[in-house]
Amino acid sequence: VQLQAFGGGFVQAGGSLRLSCAFSGSIFSAGALGWYRQAPGKQRELVASISRSGSTGYVDSVKGRFTISRDAAKNTVYLQMDSLKPEDTAVYYCNLAPARKAYWGQGTLVTVSS
Repeated sequence: VQLQAFGGGFVQAGGSLRLSCAFSGSIFSAGALGWYRQAPGKQRELVASISRSGSTGYVDSVKGRFTISRDAAKNTVYLQMDSLKPEDTAVYYCNLAPARKAYWGQGTLVTVSS
């Protein structure tokens, strides 16, 4: 099962994007969910996670700008990205947290221009 993220695009610095990722019901309820990103030439990193109870965590570089949320009725996780910076440019992926290798999809590209 590969998880597909949607919502990427091209945006100017200071703009906003909202990413979404639909999970099967069994995966959605399996544990914490996460958004990851991989910038060119860099390793993939976990940027935000949300537990089954709704507790959230963020990497320092996105705190106060990104918000992760989950909709149990739709088995969907979202990443609201505000005040985007050029350094947020990356391919964004969704997965469990910790990630499962089999669930990596193609991701969605976010490009932020200065």
